[in-house]
Amino acid sequence: MQELNNILSLIDSHFGGSQWFVFLLLGTGLFFTVYLRFPQVRFFRHALKVVSGKYDNKHDIGDTSHFQALSTALSGTVGTGNIAGVALAIHLGGPSALFWMLMTAFLGMTTKMVEVTLSHKYREQTEDGTISGGPMYYMKHRLHMPWLAALFAVATIFSSFGTGCLPQINSISNAMFSSFGIRHYITGAILAVLLALIVIGGIKRIALVSERLIPFMSVLYIMGAVSVLAYNYDNILPAFGAVFGNIFSGTAASGGFLGATVVWAFNRGVNRGLFSNEAGQGSAPIAHAAAKAEEPVSEGMVALLEPFIDTIVICLITGLVLISSGAWMEKYDNQFQQADTVVLSGTYQEKIPEQKALVSGHILGKQPLPLFTGTLQVEDGKILTTGITILHARSFAEDVRVKSGKEPYTGSLAVQNGNVVLPVLKDKQVYLTGKSLLHSAPLSTEAFKKGFFGDWGQYIIPFSLLLFAFTTAVAWSYYGDRAVTYLWGSKYVRAYHIIYVAGFFLASFTDTTIVWAFSGVTVALMTLPNLIGILILHKEVKSSVDSYWKRVRGKL
Repeated sequence: MQELNNILSLIDSHFGGSQWFVFLLLGTGLFFTVYLRFPQVRFFRHALKVVSGKYDNKHDIGDTSHFQALSTALSGTVGTGNIAGVALAIHLGGPSALFWMLMTAFLGMTTKMVEVTLSHKYREQTEDGTISGGPMYYMKHRLHMPWLAALFAVATIFSSFGTGCLPQINSISNAMFSSFGIRHYITGAILAVLLALIVIGGIKRIALVSERLIPFMSVLYIMGAVSVLAYNYDNILPAFGAVFGNIFSGTAASGGFLGATVVWAFNRGVNRGLFSNEAGQGSAPIAHAAAKAEEPVSEGMVALLEPFIDTIVICLITGLVLISSGAWMEKYDNQFQQADTVVLSGTYQEKIPEQKALVSGHILGKQPLPLFTGTLQVEDGKILTTGITILHARSFAEDVRVKSGKEPYTGSLAVQNGNVVLPVLKDKQVYLTGKSLLHSAPLSTEAFKKGFFGDWGQYIIPFSLLLFAFTTAVAWSYYGDRAVTYLWGSKYVRAYHIIYVAGFFLASFTDTTIVWAFSGVTVALMTLPNLIGILILHKEVKSSVDSYWKRVRGKL
């Protein structure tokens, strides 16, 4: 398990987690923002009018309305990235990672408009009468690069699992187990059945579900978050200071948090920002291609609103909750994830500044410390081996105990290069527990306890995740089936749906760290061909936008 995570992390570090990928993503958004003269500002009011239905024409070709297309695309983006993704970004990069998420979203508003405009312009009607679109169609018909279109379609299929399927149910099942004690596989089984019932109905049923759920769940989540912010109102300004004050200096160690460099904040903020709003990834254009619109640019205007709603509004609120509550740098009792656990050779104490600084340097990759290899002796749940330091979730682990099922474990644990090898005894998993930092959904859950609702606030996260993440999985099943349709025709869509639902169930009890690592890889594989394509067609985009705006202004 650990080896698989290391392989995926290595691949991610050279693609989605690399600096060149981050600069390509931001550079594309910056280029189009300047080239099209800040369309996210100039056309914002017009975009609101389009999505409100002012320009709707029921006779236009398509399967959904502007609002349904926006809701479907938002259901694909508003998910774990807004709750678990923000928490992971702050856990890895500190509060300033949130700034880079917001910057990614601002530039991503333009990127989203561009990719949707092109995809809508070159969409097709399939043999079953439905509309199919996405970047693969402009790559094929306009760029005349069928090989690039095929690469994108294959990446879309993989990404439907890495972005829309696996991490969504994984976060839901973790939240349900943490809050209600519901076993992971039970949550996975129930939701897998519901998912199957919805995806069989195609885009019209998906759009209908999204249209009704997205507004409800967004308002519900924001109300819960505002209750926490109101309770911690005196920490809101310091929270903004933490976000914007350390952009170019990194975040110093504070509480259980061992610090973050500027590079980590920048890299993880942009990476999680993309995972949240998917600007440049080419996914949303698949949903928008089904919209009833004669003007491709008008659908691009609608898409411009997605990163604003998804990241600038919802992710910002989540980030402020995490920071103002102080939950991001506090340690909590939790069950350690194997892939997040490291055993150092040598004793280091957090209370001794010099030793804490050494471990911080190890965490940040500045000065690696020796890793332990050998055997840990355990008696009645307590580790007897001395001369070691256990880290979990990038923090000093405290009160560490070893359990087998619910009982204290007695025996030995092998450790290879700092990685603990956990055995399975009589169908009982051996695991470590203790106090450490949290990330992803568990961190957000703890933050929502620090409001007017007290411990009742923890239920906001599992319920929100249930709605957010489930609708994301539903939307991505459509993106994947459109890619399958492009590659092999609609007759293979049913087989894809079966595999998708099966993967959805299996991911409910898969290690979170591995799921997130896989998602990072698939995002990059899908994004790169799309960014290349829209950059090549930049002149056509500008011509289309200018022509459309002249016609609209002439009707005003």
